[in-house]
Amino acid sequence: MAISGAHIIVFSSDPDADREFFTDVLEYPHVDAGHGWLIFKLPPAELAVHPSDTSTAHELYLTCDDLEETTASLRARGVTLDEATDEPWGRLTGFVLPGGSKVGLYQPFHPRATELD
Repeated sequence: MAISGAHIIVFSSDPDADREFFTDVLEYPHVDAGHGWLIFKLPPAELAVHPSDTSTAHELYLTCDDLEETTASLRARGVTLDEATDEPWGRLTGFVLPGGSKVGLYQPFHPRATELD
């Protein structure tokens, strides 16, 4: 198959602030596609398809190996996080980007597709 990756778009009411967040807080490397349009390198990714009768919206979740350690690091950088909850599939929290988009963060309990050969 010729597909070599995925491109995720986060819509924002304040894209400059969100780009700064991904650059300065999450420290994601990036390239400038021109005129300040930053394209960020993401960690390995997975795709899940969930059933829905009412929504065609997409969600962004970042994953981590240790939620407590990751949230402590984010809090130290000034990020306000939701209270963590335990779900059957993982330990979950989230935060809001400066531009208003919600991002989930979780430590999966399930097998990870990113570990496939």
